Amino acid sequence: MRLILTITAALLVTGCSQQQDPEIADNLGNTNSANSDAPAPVIYTVNYPLAWAATELAGTSAQVQFPAPANVDPAFWQPDQTIVGAYQQANLVILNGANYARWIARVSMPQNRLLDTSLGFSEQLIAQNTGPQHSHGPKGDHSHGELAFTIWLDLELYSQQVSTIATALSGMMPTEDASIAARRDALLARLQVLDNQLMSIGKQLDGAPILYSHPVYQYLQRRYQLNGKALHWEPQQAPAASEWAKLDALQQSHPARLMLWEAEPLADTRAQLEQRGIQAVVLRPMGNHPDNGSFLDNLQADSTGLDSAVRALLAQQ
Repeated sequence: MRLILTITAALLVTGCSQQQDPEIADNLGNTNSANSDAPAPVIYTVNYPLAWAATELAGTSAQVQFPAPANVDPAFWQPDQTIVGAYQQANLVILNGANYARWIARVSMPQNRLLDTSLGFSEQLIAQNTGPQHSHGPKGDHSHGELAFTIWLDLELYSQQVSTIATALSGMMPTEDASIAARRDALLARLQVLDNQLMSIGKQLDGAPILYSHPVYQYLQRRYQLNGKALHWEPQQAPAASEWAKLDALQQSHPARLMLWEAEPLADTRAQLEQRGIQAVVLRPMGNHPDNGSFLDNLQADSTGLDSAVRALLAQQ
């Protein structure tokens, strides 16, 4: 499949379907068209994959900020007033769409500085049933409901997000247009290679049942034609006996031998899965910064690990 290289960037308030103001370039601040001494534009994003893409595309021509603390899920993070103020002052705020980072809709934001990177494929967003309440860390309970939001795990859709960001950056910094376009094309080519690898993994599995530790792999599943069922298990928490019983019951109709995890599970959890013939494989969504390396490097490493696990299982058949 050919990745889409360019789509029109739409700058709008979250949830709005109208096109951007024709004077959007002036509103965003054309920071390097006439005055070479003008400060670089400041760009804020709501998650790490968008921040990484913006940094890759802008190079040193813009200041890209993603201020979420390391121990939170940015989808459910509520920044304090100081950080909200920084978002409000930014030249551009890059949004994920799919109701991600809902705090944006609850504060006063310059509407013409909001870039919804999923607007161009809004009809492809995945609706889901409201899930049970559970928590990630110190920020309390929430559910994974309404729209699935880990869009970037479908690398074809993520490539469209990348192209949308590139278009917006070129509008803000027209003297950097050629450099941004070259970086975009190089980045899309790298994403295409990884997309092909994940597609190959899906074909190897050929509909074999797998499990997910958490309901965050919807776009990965659809794009790469996986046959997965999601639990609500946390990597740092030992599943209760009732959760193991649910897994054993699920295995009767869905005999999975692989389970994808957001992070490395506890050693005892991994051991108990192995006793059931299930191999735990880490494939991190990376909504927040990884401990080391870049978004693409980490996703490549995780995909390679998944590929090795799939090949090993197939060899045992």
